[in-house]
Amino acid sequence: MYVSKMLKKAVAVLMMTMVTASCLAGCQSQGDKSGKVQLTFGIWDKNQQPTMQALCDAYTAQNPNVSIEIQLTPYKGGEYWTKLEASMTGGTAPDVFWMNGLHVESYVDGEMLLPLDEYITSNSFDLSQFPESLVSLYNVEDKQYAVPKDFDTNAVWYNKEIFDNAGVAYPTDDWTWEDMVETAKQLTDQSKGIYGIAAPLDFQTCYYNTIFAANGSILNADKTATGYNDSNTQKGIQCWIDLINEGISPTLAETTDTSADAMFESGKLAMIWAGSYMTPEYVQNDVVKGKIDLVEAPTFEGNQGNVINGLGYSVYANSKQKDEASKFALWLGGEEAMKIQGESGVVISARNDAQQYFAQTNPDLNLKAYTNQAGIATALPCCKVSSQLFDIEAKYLKLAFSNEMSLEDACSKIAEESDAALAEMNK
Repeated sequence: MYVSKMLKKAVAVLMMTMVTASCLAGCQSQGDKSGKVQLTFGIWDKNQQPTMQALCDAYTAQNPNVSIEIQLTPYKGGEYWTKLEASMTGGTAPDVFWMNGLHVESYVDGEMLLPLDEYITSNSFDLSQFPESLVSLYNVEDKQYAVPKDFDTNAVWYNKEIFDNAGVAYPTDDWTWEDMVETAKQLTDQSKGIYGIAAPLDFQTCYYNTIFAANGSILNADKTATGYNDSNTQKGIQCWIDLINEGISPTLAETTDTSADAMFESGKLAMIWAGSYMTPEYVQNDVVKGKIDLVEAPTFEGNQGNVINGLGYSVYANSKQKDEASKFALWLGGEEAMKIQGESGVVISARNDAQQYFAQTNPDLNLKAYTNQAGIATALPCCKVSSQLFDIEAKYLKLAFSNEMSLEDACSKIAEESDAALAEMNK
């Protein structure tokens, strides 16, 4: 009897030891061998990986109990989102990861993003330090699902050599659409294959900007209808088609065969509307390097209009390290982190007090043309069926840009099909 009791006690102790060891192993599965809290950080741009690593190093130096592993997955072909969704289904998603406006609502619906409001409040994190349009991009039903990371707006780059050869004065930040058109006419030289400006079928970089300046709309506030039947919206699109019809822009077929960016970088385009993300590519191009500068997007119909879009830092809703992951996400939106990112010169840091660093990385260029319009810019319209709406828009605007259909008819078809898609989304 005594032996039996002793054996039972030994077995019980052994079982308790095994359970304890198992628990410890489970707890340390989110840590390294030294027992640190281990976070994973999902990104998609290899050009930003060195900067993201610098941020991780700075954070872990201040928080030695934490280690952070960067997981890089290419964006191209949707690989980043495919892998992210699969890892969320399997419960192994990164603790902190890049998010964009086009996907945030779908991920919120899937209950995969952690609301950050509690952490924002308890840490006195000030969202007013960011452009309101960026904050709202990640606010769904009054809950904040990401800390703004960076942003891009649009400006007009120009080739000074082409201007000089034509004897045309450089544009200035206070110019108008009419100024731009007149300048483009003076710079177009078909004998040399040079166009003054380009009107590619690019919603974010081109015609959305003039739609907003003309007081048109793409998507209403409650995301139940589009604004394509609005004459102001059509006015903001027609002005681009006019550039093609006047012969001062390449045709749609030409910009489809050779992108407007490629034309500008080969010295065949005097001016181009471009997002701030194109800066590193332009300044490193051997053909135009040292020959280019930029100015703010011109006013249209007497108004400034610009589109702002940007990334955010989100936290996985099922992270085993929610508190530490949220703390890291908020730190990434802080003054120190935004300065480190801004000084890299790759993107514009989202914080208002850190936007200056982007311009300082290339002091010979008027890069303030991008940040100067951040405050008036409209957030890129997004919803759960944005990709479907973009496809519908492109299908019919291709016909309008190539004069195979009137813009009014094209917009009528866009409105009809897009509104049907929104109705289905809102069921």
